[in-house]
Amino acid sequence: MSTEANAENQQRGSRKRVIGYVVSDKMSKTRVVQVDEHYKHPLYGKFLRRTDRFHVHDEQNDSKTGDKVQIIETRPLSKTKRWRLMKVLERAI
Repeated sequence: MSTEANAENQQRGSRKRVIGYVVSDKMSKTRVVQVDEHYKHPLYGKFLRRTDRFHVHDEQNDSKTGDKVQIIETRPLSKTKRWRLMKVLERAI
């Protein structure tokens, strides 16, 4: 019985959601989103910054360079695209 409940809760698995900024909108239906992560080094305690850039699928070409967006992990859509645009949180000026 508990296995059925777990199966319903994780029907499609847990998908990562991250927030980042669009740094390129030159491709059709594809955006490059930069995600900055700040974390503390486990041994030395220094705060470090890691930057990742993801190719994101944007079906309606809704986002532009400088927009703050939320993206979600999805199935592979092309050789480099593994993320999909969820929503635009803030528009660039």
